[in-house]
Amino acid sequence: MEINGRIIGDGHPAYIIAEMSANHAGSLERALELVHVAKDAGADCVKIQTYTADTMTIDCHNEYFQIEKGTWEGEKLYGLYQKAYTPWEWQEQLRDEAAKVGIDFLSTPFDPRSVDFLEDLGVHFYKIASFELVDIPLLEYVAAKNKPIIMSTGMGTLEEIQEAVDAIYSTGNRQLALMKCSSAYPAKPEEMNLRTMQDLKERFGVPVGLSDHSMGAFSAATAVAMGANLIEKHFCISRAVKNPDSSFSMEPQEFREMVEQVREVEKAMGSVQYGVSRQEESNACFRRSLFVVEDIAAGEVLTPEKIRSIRPAYGLKPKHYQEVLGRTAKRALRRGTPLSFDDIV
Repeated sequence: MEINGRIIGDGHPAYIIAEMSANHAGSLERALELVHVAKDAGADCVKIQTYTADTMTIDCHNEYFQIEKGTWEGEKLYGLYQKAYTPWEWQEQLRDEAAKVGIDFLSTPFDPRSVDFLEDLGVHFYKIASFELVDIPLLEYVAAKNKPIIMSTGMGTLEEIQEAVDAIYSTGNRQLALMKCSSAYPAKPEEMNLRTMQDLKERFGVPVGLSDHSMGAFSAATAVAMGANLIEKHFCISRAVKNPDSSFSMEPQEFREMVEQVREVEKAMGSVQYGVSRQEESNACFRRSLFVVEDIAAGEVLTPEKIRSIRPAYGLKPKHYQEVLGRTAKRALRRGTPLSFDDIV
């Protein structure tokens, strides 16, 4: 899969998405600043969401529309989305700001109207949220645009994920990445189940990643070590700027440190390599080898008292130890001489 000419997959750096979500807290100025914050923190992409309260739900106050647990306990769905949404009249300006600073721009649509709006903006790829995984008509509508899709799979059963993938593929669009996600805010480490990423990769043969709602950078860095090709993380200017998403979002320095950890993990993963590395070259001489440890006269038999495997590595390899014992010295060998086949008969 490619995004704006960049390959997403094994053997390539993880693609890091900074999710703005509600962290603009109703301010266009803050939203524009967040685009710069994402770039400065090392993200590859800044992401927003394209919806209104009316495209997400209805204004109804019965028990089905009340949030009873979690970060948004006590909120009504309609009211929550009114607080959290990113005004559509901002989004062209945010796209342009992202282009100006050199960071990819991405949004999550939630209904066909938002897809049409993003098409008019000229977006290059789409993100599907976990909660929309089961909206097969929406998935087909997005996929028909024939652009890369990053789809979160939080709460999804294997059957539901397969149905979603099949719906996308039915349009002829094969540009897909799947994100492991724990749709809790914040997510607990014990709920992350990062091993699922590899299973998704093996089952569906697509790039995989982590949409990370846990606190801190540990899960993201671990995910990359386990093969994640993408990381998505909420970010903010400051958690002191209260909004529906601030409590589980990373501040700029935290996000920057996460990116640094991910890049260090990628360096440490390296490639399959045996033998002496470049950095080890100066220490290779300290491996063990066969040395003369007591003076040996010419014609004297080599014995365990005279020959030992010790550091450094200038003599014969220790695997020749039994082979040289019992042989005789061609010439006098002083203590501390590395043993060579040229020294013995």
